[in-house]
Amino acid sequence: MAITGRAVLAAFAAALVVLVAGSVFTWLVTAVLVLLAAAVLADVLLAPSPRALRFERSGDTSVRLGERAEVALVVANPARRAVRGLLRDAWAPSACAEPRRRRIRVPGGGRVRLTTALTPTRRGDQAAAGVTVRSVGPLGLAARQATHSVPWTVRALPPFHSRRHLPGKLSRLRELDGRQAALVRGQGSEFDSLREYVPGDDVRSIDWRATARRDAVVVRTWRPERDRRILIVLDTGRTSAGRVGDVPRLDHAMDAALLLAALAGRAGDRVDLLAYDRRVRAQVRSHGRGSRIPQIVQAMAPLEAELVESDPAGLVATVLSGHSRTRQLVVLLTDLNAASLEEGLLPRLPALTSRHLLMVAAVGDPRVTEMAAARGSARSVYDAAAAERTLGERSRITAELRRHGVEVVDADPEHIAPALADAYIALKAQGRL
Repeated sequence: MAITGRAVLAAFAAALVVLVAGSVFTWLVTAVLVLLAAAVLADVLLAPSPRALRFERSGDTSVRLGERAEVALVVANPARRAVRGLLRDAWAPSACAEPRRRRIRVPGGGRVRLTTALTPTRRGDQAAAGVTVRSVGPLGLAARQATHSVPWTVRALPPFHSRRHLPGKLSRLRELDGRQAALVRGQGSEFDSLREYVPGDDVRSIDWRATARRDAVVVRTWRPERDRRILIVLDTGRTSAGRVGDVPRLDHAMDAALLLAALAGRAGDRVDLLAYDRRVRAQVRSHGRGSRIPQIVQAMAPLEAELVESDPAGLVATVLSGHSRTRQLVVLLTDLNAASLEEGLLPRLPALTSRHLLMVAAVGDPRVTEMAAARGSARSVYDAAAAERTLGERSRITAELRRHGVEVVDADPEHIAPALADAYIALKAQGRL
């Protein structure tokens, strides 16, 4: 049972009469309050039961973070009497559901369709908490209340801000693949065609037998190989929880991974995903041709950084025990934390790099670079010294990784996605992938 504002206002008016008139009309006020209580009880008994209502949901099941989704709620009243009152469709706070409350009137034997707009502010599954209905009595003094479980889930997907770079990167890939005019051809291992030599061509590409049969020098052209395997590994350990700007490092890594996955998929390569800290958090494996981007996006959506130290030994063992027996490009998106990499990953690099081509991509914090250049107060000098030490450790660990034959991409959040895509295109152009 719920008391409405009208009942509260009537009780307040009776109490106000007592304050003004004193104790002379106390019996009158008491009588009014008794009548009011009786009216409230009668109103509750006369109010239609909200438990008889039936609910159905339909609408969006996924939405990109920051965009708008709509979920429809159909309220059916199988009883003869109309139900009027308030309805609250409750969702998690991060779903930002609007409107939260609304007045309804469902006629007997009728249906009403209501729409709730969701604009999630965080990734993952946004679940409906329940539908609460207050059925107000004919006097408007009291209401009967019931909460119904009407399950529905909307998955908030990564926003993929870096997709604006995709057309330009695809254009570069087409140049390498010979599908549009270009001055430089890729150095892949698949023979494409013969053409006349032009100044600037690599003399090692001259086909001497074909040249001997013609009046001009002829060179071979090559196209980058296709159907290669790319394994994107997301480190979901403690360091991925650090915020760069207002966004966790893991979210920046996801954005870069999506651009790389979309680019590699368009290039004809097979893309797999592995999220790991001390155990596998998510995994997507490609089978045959076809884009796996939808599956990768769905797998990324519920991922959160775990406040545990990552296990490099387990990560390397998981990668090496994968179903791919051929050489593949392993792209590890992690933080260039000198302590964790030196003690964990570096000793295990030979086992990994002997079978696969490894690329390590990291999101740098531009604030650290700003702090390193700051001077002035004693505090700023102290912060600058700490920032310089951090940058020095990143440079040292980068050099150590490259000494082991590892490709390293280290960029700020704005440039990490295009930088990773450029590194992939460069490997294609060099014939290393």
